[in-house]
Amino acid sequence: MGDIAKSVLGGAWTVLVGWLLPTALNVSLFVVAVWPSLRPTGWSWKLWSTGLTPLSVEVLAVSVLLGLALSALQNPLYRVLEGYALWPSALCAYGRARRRQAKQDLQDRITLLRLERQEQEDRLTPDDTARLTALHANPRIARAARKDRRRTAVQRALLRERLARYPVDDAQLAPTMLGNAIRRFEEFGYDRFRLDTQVMWNELTGSAPEQVRRQVDLARANVDFFVALLYGHCAVILCAAAALTTARPDVPLLLTAVAVPGFLIPVWYRAAVSATDEWSAAVRALVNTGRKPLAESLGLVLPGKLAGEREMWALVSKMSRLPHHERAARLDAFRAEPPENAPPLPGDNGAGQSAK
Repeated sequence: MGDIAKSVLGGAWTVLVGWLLPTALNVSLFVVAVWPSLRPTGWSWKLWSTGLTPLSVEVLAVSVLLGLALSALQNPLYRVLEGYALWPSALCAYGRARRRQAKQDLQDRITLLRLERQEQEDRLTPDDTARLTALHANPRIARAARKDRRRTAVQRALLRERLARYPVDDAQLAPTMLGNAIRRFEEFGYDRFRLDTQVMWNELTGSAPEQVRRQVDLARANVDFFVALLYGHCAVILCAAAALTTARPDVPLLLTAVAVPGFLIPVWYRAAVSATDEWSAAVRALVNTGRKPLAESLGLVLPGKLAGEREMWALVSKMSRLPHHERAARLDAFRAEPPENAPPLPGDNGAGQSAK
């Protein structure tokens, strides 16, 4: 019973922090900045005249309902910000090209700093010298390098942190910063172990240690908070713009309700991108520590060599997303031996190997 209570409270906490709290902030902003211009209308005047306590209850109720609705719609909301939904093909291609160039520029800036340091230590090879000359000839990299040389060691490390927010494979690049920041840990399991975490997510989280699963939920709640805040600000801006057309609008207040959230939207977006660092670390821990329990729950044994493990997870991922094929029999090499006293099953061919 205690485990059930902790599970329920844990899930409620992530929804509360990730969706209900930012929704309440946006509803309060709407009531303070937009509602006064709507008061001459009949329905808003009745709600406003009910008093402070009933109004607070109504704001709380609306916040809970809208927050739960946003939580239920979180996947499509994320897909829009990631660049997967409602984006024209030409805009997607342009966004991916920009992100690819930004990733390449970060790689070149880091490489230039490294080669210049090696040049000072007289450790450059002929290939390194040619590479350094080419980077110095790039005007865009040269301009950035002049600023990078004035950075401290900690500030230079931030360049690697920004580069780490891109997926390893350029073919996986998304059109937006948030899309790439999320895609980098979505491809982590496949890139390292050929474990497709997008396909095997439920199996992986079902067998991983509880503390690791909890870390993933808490880390995602931080990103959810800024995403919900961002969408709520967009709604407040639209409502404030519509309120400007009413009979007696409070123009200064409404313009403030448009300008301030409009200024904060890019801030919340970049905050969401930065918050994915913790989410990425939690998913990385989930993959690293959850692979062995996942293999055991599937009746498999992790091979002693990485190449064998990559082959095993590739077969498991294919079996989960593709129709059955006879090539799946190659997975038998990784199956755990049944207990000695287990009765043979049909299809064992007398070997005692479970065909389940």
